Amino acid sequence: MSTQDVLEHLQRLGMSGYEAKAYVALVGAGRPVNGYEVAKRSGVPRSTVYETLGKLVARGAAYEVRGASDATEYLPLPPESLLDRMRREFDGSVSALRSALPAVAAAPEGHLIHNLKDGQAMLDRAGDVVAGARRDLFMSIWPDEMRVLRGQVLEAAARDVEVSVVSFGTEPFDGPGNVHEHRYSAPETVLEEFGYRLIVVVGDRREAVVGGFGDGAAWGVYTADPAVALMAAEFVRQDIVLQILADRVGAAELDRLFAAEPGLLRLLRRR
Repeated sequence: MSTQDVLEHLQRLGMSGYEAKAYVALVGAGRPVNGYEVAKRSGVPRSTVYETLGKLVARGAAYEVRGASDATEYLPLPPESLLDRMRREFDGSVSALRSALPAVAAAPEGHLIHNLKDGQAMLDRAGDVVAGARRDLFMSIWPDEMRVLRGQVLEAAARDVEVSVVSFGTEPFDGPGNVHEHRYSAPETVLEEFGYRLIVVVGDRREAVVGGFGDGAAWGVYTADPAVALMAAEFVRQDIVLQILADRVGAAELDRLFAAEPGLLRLLRRR
């Protein structure tokens, strides 16, 4: 991880840009240093470095010490201690807001639905759905996307969420839950017909992410409309049923049925 990455993560945890730079400079010095040296090491302007150091001291991320010439110098709170403190403060805030925020939230006028602008946004939102599931989780997913979400799916299974997965490709998900490898039709046939890798993630049949990846692009939507989420869950459930039937009666028998049944032919006919 680069120094820039460290600075960005510290800012995400609440430090300003100058505070993050000053703290990293203190950590990198390995000894007490004065404000002038912090400014030189960090790039924080000399006109604001003492104000910045004062803010670090106020948040407990640094300490003032007296140098040999009785000048004020600064030492950082060790990184492990800083991170432990940030975690405690963050967990405390989350715990307080978990009960406080719903109390001030207005009831939505309609069910939330929004577009997801790219693949990362889609996987982030799918991760939110997985993390929010408490009863059941339905997923239709390909290996590339499952690699990203695998850890969160395992955490969901560990908290007794009933996980049902339709897995495409040659890397079936090997975690707990009801996992069905999509063999009917073959994944390459599905990819050829649709032209993209479809992802469906449904949590508790109340929220869902549906989208596709293909040709270097991605598209998708998130919805908290329970009717749409229920339909998405049924899509995954029906695909699971088809895989079980293919395993039990054989793909050849299903092929014969699809080729001979007028009702099925009508539904499968392309316009």
